Amino acid sequence: MFVTFFHELRAAKVPVTLKEYLGLMQAMDADVAEARVDDFYHLARTCLVKDERHLDRFDRVFGHVFKGLEVVGEAADAQIPAEWLRSVSELYLSEDDKRKIEALGGWDQIMEELRKRLAEQKGRHQGGSKWIGTGGTSPYGADGYNPAGVRIGQTSNRNNRAIKVWDKRAFKDLDDSQELGTRNIKIALRRLRQFARTGAPEELDLDRTIHGTAHKGYLDIHMRPERRNAVKVLMFLDIGGSMDWHVKAAAELFSAARAEFKHLEFYYFHNCPYEFVWKDNARRWTERTSTMEVLRKYPADYKAIFVGDASMSPYEITAPGGSVEHMNEEPGAAWLKRITGVYDKSVWLNPVPAEQWGWTPSIRLVRELMEQRMFPLTLAGIDRAMRALMR
Repeated sequence: MFVTFFHELRAAKVPVTLKEYLGLMQAMDADVAEARVDDFYHLARTCLVKDERHLDRFDRVFGHVFKGLEVVGEAADAQIPAEWLRSVSELYLSEDDKRKIEALGGWDQIMEELRKRLAEQKGRHQGGSKWIGTGGTSPYGADGYNPAGVRIGQTSNRNNRAIKVWDKRAFKDLDDSQELGTRNIKIALRRLRQFARTGAPEELDLDRTIHGTAHKGYLDIHMRPERRNAVKVLMFLDIGGSMDWHVKAAAELFSAARAEFKHLEFYYFHNCPYEFVWKDNARRWTERTSTMEVLRKYPADYKAIFVGDASMSPYEITAPGGSVEHMNEEPGAAWLKRITGVYDKSVWLNPVPAEQWGWTPSIRLVRELMEQRMFPLTLAGIDRAMRALMR
């Protein structure tokens, strides 16, 4: 069973090593976790999962491999928490349902019958009224209907009558393939880190304090600056027009970036960067900032992140006067080249799904100008973008 679990995790692309698996086996031999599946689940997750984004895949594999078990062992040895089921029944069952349970012999009889059927049953069963399986009227199994139901190995209920849910995926929103969220984006952005100790000495330097005290014979306290992320980020955010469809994703990214990066500067543009950008969209025509001034103000050690759908008329990129909002003397491509020329560490995050990029000529043009450093605005895409900025 445990070897199968290891191979299933690998097949699901959870990066589990043999060393970690052997560490889990040593912990089991040392009785770190009891025989209950819940205890083993937490131990296994601690030993085998190194990244929060893999928690959902781990939960799916765990629920599949250990489906229906309450103890780590054979299904026939399962221990059913009857007292827990009784207390939960007070919350979820009607008086009519409780009378039906009593007609079946009460909780003790139901739990005893479940143990017997676990011991007698050989293999999977679909439908029917006796064996433990799916789609039937037995009190035990999944997808069926019975007021005294004990649901085993099912991620959701069908008739809202099951008493016990045996597998619950609590971290499904952390998977790379799932929707964005500010917390999830922070996790992806953390790859872009360069720690340094700058500023006033406000943190105790324990190693130097111990060494100095031992050397001098009296308490010798040493302080040091706090260790912080020294990465400097300059964000250019497309706003308005077709980006209105992607406001939620862009807002979550911006919120996460402000929380994650101490040195963050940002400006807005529309469709393509031109000779000016702005800080406040409500005053975009009265409080504009020269793009050249931005390039002079922030040195080349900043990392530039463009956020936009790059969906526009190709003339906005290639032709003077192509902007839909003003008469631009130079094409957008010229300004994009100037910006990426100063900030060689630059990427473009696009909220449009990557499989649709080939349908829009302007997206292809921007990708070429960015030297293919365009990434989808997904957790996996942000992770790849952060890797590109660190090279």
